[in-house]
This record gives sequence, structure tokens and C-alpha cells, in this order.
Amino acid sequence: MAESNQEMTGQVAIHVEDLTRVYHLEGEDIHAINGVTLDVEPQRMTAIVGRSGSGKTTLLNLIAGLDTPTRGEVWVLGQNLNRMAESARLALRRESLGFIFQSFGLLPLLTAAENVGVPLRMRNLDRQSREEHVAEALEWVGLTRRARHRPYELSGGEQQRVAIARAIASRPQIILADEPTGQLDSQTGRRILDLLRQLVNERGITLVIVSHDPQVMREADTVHELRDGRLLETRTQNQADVAAKIQP
Repeated sequence: MAESNQEMTGQVAIHVEDLTRVYHLEGEDIHAINGVTLDVEPQRMTAIVGRSGSGKTTLLNLIAGLDTPTRGEVWVLGQNLNRMAESARLALRRESLGFIFQSFGLLPLLTAAENVGVPLRMRNLDRQSREEHVAEALEWVGLTRRARHRPYELSGGEQQRVAIARAIASRPQIILADEPTGQLDSQTGRRILDLLRQLVNERGITLVIVSHDPQVMREADTVHELRDGRLLETRTQNQADVAAKIQP
């Protein structure tokens, strides 16, 4: 990568350069991502939008280091994923990234508190530190009183708040969210979006949301629209709107 792009990675949380991902299916090449270049600014809410099949989730997986590009480069927090061993990418995900999924991704036999603590166990935190992190995260999402409930005892909105608590418990710099309002009604989805906005405003987290929800598109500071694997358009709200959102 050119020196100018190396300097750029120090100013942005995520940088992807000429990113392409080709899948070979039944003798045909499928360009899930095709020559995408974009930046994600730190401490902002960024949305990646597009119709089903536009490449949104593939791009998110490439940013997370869960998939390998056919061509191009991904920089996350100044580190080039292409040049990292899988063990180093795993460490980056464990230490610096949080994940929120459309289907919540909670383990059904664990309580809310136990679900939140799962990634902390992967980081080998001692029991006292885990309990402090879990309690703080559940309090932040307003679910302290539901800590001992299992997922089937919680509403959809509560389950997603548990998922958010799990994502923030390890205090990541970046959270990647795949359709976080996709299984929620519009009113509950609005409350989840308000909570995600607080993550950006109050905790300084860089949030990347893959979504086709119009509410997400209106809320995000920057919107990258994909079509057929290509970056169609990037829209940034005017600075007055952005400034209003990041006021404490």
C-alpha cells in the first residue's frame, strides 16, 4: 500500500482499499464485493446499506477478518489484516472488536449475565474483573434486574440489549453490527438505535452497522451504499447534524 494510505489509517478507524471478494460457485465467478474503497471515521456511526445480495455482510466479514479478500487490503485500527497471521486477527477481534447480530446470538441455556460474560472468559479475565465488567454492561443497557433471566424469558428488545451488553463488556474500540434491528418492530428498533447512538456519543465507540432499515440510514453519520458488490454512493450528514448528535 502507498505511504499516503498508511498515513490515512492513523486518522481513520477502518480503511479498505480496492477490496474484492470473488466466490466460485458451480463454475461461475460471483463478485460479492467488487473494487470497494472506503473509510470509517472513529467515534462515528457508519451504516453500510443496500438491497439483499448487495455485498453488505460480505464486506462486514472482510472488515472483521472473518473472510479473506480475493484482492485489496483491509486496515483496522492501523493494522493491515492481510499481513497478519490468523492468531493475530483473532487477538484483534477478541481485544478490540465487539459484535452484534440480527439473531442476537445468545446461548439459550445461559442467563443474561452469563451470556455477557462469554467473551470475557475468552480473554481470560479473572472472576472479579468479569463480574465487574458484566454488571457495568448490564447496568448500561438497563437490564440489571434481568441478569439472571435466560433468553426465552426476555423480549426481543431485551435480548438485543443483552447482545449489546455482551459487545461492550470487553470495552472494544469498534463494534460491528449486522442488521441489529432486523428482527424487531419499528418502535423497539428505534429504542435499540437510540442505545447504539449512546454508545457512540458517551463511550466514544466506532460503530459500523450493516442494515436496510430506513431508521438506520437516517441516524447514521455516514452512509455507504452498495449495489451488486460495488460502492454506489457515500453520504455524510452536514456538520451541524453530526455535531448535534455528539453533544454530551
